[in-house]
Amino acid sequence: MKADPSPRPKILILVSGEGSNLQALIEASRERDYPADIVAVGSNQAKAPALAKAAHANIPTFVIEHGRYGSRDEFDGALMQEIRRHNPDLIVLAGFMRILTEGFVRALRGQLLNIHPSLLPKYTGLNTHQRALDAGDKVHGVSVHFVTEELDGGPIVAQAQIAVGPDDSAETLAQKVQAQEHVLYPIVVRWCCEGRVQLGAERVLFDGQALRQPVVLPAN
Repeated sequence: MKADPSPRPKILILVSGEGSNLQALIEASRERDYPADIVAVGSNQAKAPALAKAAHANIPTFVIEHGRYGSRDEFDGALMQEIRRHNPDLIVLAGFMRILTEGFVRALRGQLLNIHPSLLPKYTGLNTHQRALDAGDKVHGVSVHFVTEELDGGPIVAQAQIAVGPDDSAETLAQKVQAQEHVLYPIVVRWCCEGRVQLGAERVLFDGQALRQPVVLPAN
């Protein structure tokens, strides 16, 4: 008699906007050898176009509108209740435009993954593409990191680089970076679901070894 196969890891994705990274993750999850299932997509915006992408893929959705709560703690409490209902192994922030409270992040340590449009630790926060141009950077890019209490400051798993050309604008850089996001995020999510990537006490562990530097995709 064959042993029952191990249950596949469950992914829950949080979104606020268009959902281009969500779509990339949905498409990756349809690959025959993909190691996990997207079990739900949640948003703080009832009209987020990303929800329609999830529904089109027959993925359950939920909405926790932040404007209906008097504090961040109340919103995070409602969000946590919905997350617990789905019991995911990994929570992927894909354009989720809310700053999560420290208690929420601590409770889900090692389960929260985020993507940020800069080569962290450079340019945390907003307007990253213009800031890269203003600094005269020749290389820009995107980072995938575990979420900790420090905004955009969690341990970095991997980065993808792009070359900054003399004619680039913030808009063209955004397009280049987004194209790399769609490549990098599904790769890192796969690694997490395969158990290759974990958050250790202080560093990211890759295949059981502490990463001293993020995995980097070359500039293009």
